[in-house]
Amino acid sequence: MIRYLRLLVTILTGTMIAGLLVIIFLFVTRLGDRPAAPPMLPDTIALPDGAKATAFTQGGDWYAVVTGDDRILIYDRAGGTLRQVVDIE
Repeated sequence: MIRYLRLLVTILTGTMIAGLLVIIFLFVTRLGDRPAAPPMLPDTIALPDGAKATAFTQGGDWYAVVTGDDRILIYDRAGGTLRQVVDIE
């Protein structure tokens, strides 16, 4: 009985080691070949008079600037034109 149990433990150990090696291999092959692309930032942003930028975020085809006077200015990425102004209450 002890020989049988020892064989089962050895097989389980080998299976766990093989599984760990497969997981490490998958991480290396999936994450290793894609270099991180830097975010595409606009060269300049034309803010309205008196507005001071406090935060910046971006989406697929837009980017937004949060101003110090509690407004969110949403710009079109293609042309840099102001799309929408959201007042924060």
